Amino acid sequence: MSATTRDLVSIGQYSDRGVKTENQDSYGVLVPESPLLESKGIVAVMADGVSGSEAGRIASETTVKSLLHDYACTAESWTVKTSVEKVLQATNRWLCGQGGGSLRRSCATTLSALVVKSATAHLFHVGDTRIYRLRGSELTQLTQDHRIWLSEEKNFLTRALGIDLHLDIDYRHFPVEVGDTFIFTTDGVHEYVSEQALINQVLTHAAHLDRAAREIATAALRAGSPDNVSCQMVRFDHLPQLDARAWLDRLTEKPFPPDLEPGMRLDGYRIVRGLHASARSQVYLAVDEESGASVVIKTPSVNYQDDAVYLDLFSHEEWVGKRLHSPHVLQMIEPVRPRQFLYSVSEYVDGQTLRHWMHEHPQADLQVVRDLVGQIARGLMAFHRLEMIHQDLKPENLIIDRQGTVKIIDFGSTKIAGVEEIATPIQRLTLLGTRHYTAPEYLLGEPCSARSDLFSLAVITYELLTGHLPFGERYDETTIRRLQYTSARQWAPDLPLWVDWALEKALRRNAAQRQEELSEFLHDLAEPNPAFLSARRPPLLTRAPVDTWRALFIASLLVNLVLLFLLSRV
Repeated sequence: MSATTRDLVSIGQYSDRGVKTENQDSYGVLVPESPLLESKGIVAVMADGVSGSEAGRIASETTVKSLLHDYACTAESWTVKTSVEKVLQATNRWLCGQGGGSLRRSCATTLSALVVKSATAHLFHVGDTRIYRLRGSELTQLTQDHRIWLSEEKNFLTRALGIDLHLDIDYRHFPVEVGDTFIFTTDGVHEYVSEQALINQVLTHAAHLDRAAREIATAALRAGSPDNVSCQMVRFDHLPQLDARAWLDRLTEKPFPPDLEPGMRLDGYRIVRGLHASARSQVYLAVDEESGASVVIKTPSVNYQDDAVYLDLFSHEEWVGKRLHSPHVLQMIEPVRPRQFLYSVSEYVDGQTLRHWMHEHPQADLQVVRDLVGQIARGLMAFHRLEMIHQDLKPENLIIDRQGTVKIIDFGSTKIAGVEEIATPIQRLTLLGTRHYTAPEYLLGEPCSARSDLFSLAVITYELLTGHLPFGERYDETTIRRLQYTSARQWAPDLPLWVDWALEKALRRNAAQRQEELSEFLHDLAEPNPAFLSARRPPLLTRAPVDTWRALFIASLLVNLVLLFLLSRV
């Protein structure tokens, strides 16, 4: 870090019950150590128990403690927004359960929270506590009170935790600058202290923010505040970012291993043979001499020993694999012995790639394809649950073992929502996958999503069923806007029409028009979707040509007989 954790922020806090018998305000700041500091950031929160409820203090304390403790335990791959909202939703359900449906006995609280990750602040707000930002001498109120005033004396909260299972949370994010001071206040303070007074106290006591917080709260009491008074300040003297030197040191803390040959030993692993080699890496089959298990060892190429971008990608792949747990995703293995060199270890899968399997089965049976695609989809779901997008799904990155289990491999292109929020001194590469399996949004420079992986899976499904690609060989950024889907029934006439429609929907250029979830795509492959049948019901002549022509012949015959009868009477 460019500064120690202790030097990142200056904090000031003060609270008083005032004229009330109990203080129902709660607040706190968490500045974790690395690596949580980089992956989760700094958290500051204030909550004010709703005075109309009997358990306001319990509600505010529980909410603050839950956010400060549970947020840090959420998946590192999740975004700040996902992580905080999941914690607050869980806390809200618990609070609602305590009240038993009674507003009087409810366990309710307001909340304002700020998470600063890298150089970005993420703000969450419910109720009428406030967060201000003081930048220089300019004060800005960042939150909007969820309160309706019926008169000068009567008002009521429109939102709070603990009063409804449906929780609507205000969220916004914005950049943070060194020197920014964030001021948290309860309504007992900001309704009785002017914004100018806030500015004056913070600037006057800049070296002692605790005193500034105390002076602000005390001023509210002197002005006649009948409520608890609480003020908390967090000033960012540095931002929680790694500098270039520290980042490179982290990436290069272990040396590259030497060239490995059969029989050589590496940290307790005996090399059996090489499996694959490229300009970027080498892959070996090895045996863990302690357990006897066969494993795969991947080592970086010495050609990239001083390439920070390459080293970041190499470590990124292992980071992803260690967080995924699914029978349909290659399992990375955490070595039980200290590593002296830079390499990764994964399970060994005895099988073949899906590409090799496709060569042996050029037009697979529909039920077999459903099984294979279902396994791949379940592997992708493990990525999506952690807000990861694989981004390079293709037959070469799928392995089928001897028992028929499909596993997704190669995580080097995986996009991780939570990691994307972390600023680094290097320019991360955006890997676009393999051309024929890449979703159009990548080629057009548009944002990707889980539906991008769905598109790649649909291409593979189409190829399994037909032996062809849905858009042929000419598929790239220059042709994508005018390409047309080729019906899978052109290559596989016996394929049910509704399966073809399911594929066509999953392969649409506009991601918003594809199925919303992988599970929806699997369902459309297994059962006719009524929406397809109603929206795209083929003409009667196409659905039942023999019956249609028979009916037309009979109708024509009857018409002719009637005409003959009428002519005979003339």
